[in-house]
Amino acid sequence: MRVVVQRVSRARVMVDGRVTGEIEAGLMVLVGVGREDTAATAAAMAGKIAHLRIFNDEMGKMARSVLETGGGVLAVPQFTLYGDARGQRRPSFVGAAPPEQGKQIYEEFVVALKTLGVRVETGVFQAHMSVEIVNDGPVTILLDSEKTF
Repeated sequence: MRVVVQRVSRARVMVDGRVTGEIEAGLMVLVGVGREDTAATAAAMAGKIAHLRIFNDEMGKMARSVLETGGGVLAVPQFTLYGDARGQRRPSFVGAAPPEQGKQIYEEFVVALKTLGVRVETGVFQAHMSVEIVNDGPVTILLDSEKTF
């Protein structure tokens, strides 16, 4: 599983002109599911994100998590995080999970975040989405379940 985590002051996702998910301060999380990912992968990544300390404390140090701040998470599925353009100009997506598996693991990721007490809003799997964010910082963190980066 690969995710891009962005600390935001607000974010929303729209499909066909209607808002499907919207948060104020919190985390925008773009979620890519790989072929080898399982429910355990989704739960581990949810735990990592829920406890990731990238919000400032009263001293201005990044020491608080989204759980501690009471912020929300906007989780948006994005299979293109598995795009591999190292050898060509057109990315290959063979590392991404097939749609059925990707949707299932994405939904398990969302449930795992909610189980941890995080308020979660979502995008729509396999839809063309318009995503708006106001990155706070900017703070952007890349996470990979296989720890390739």
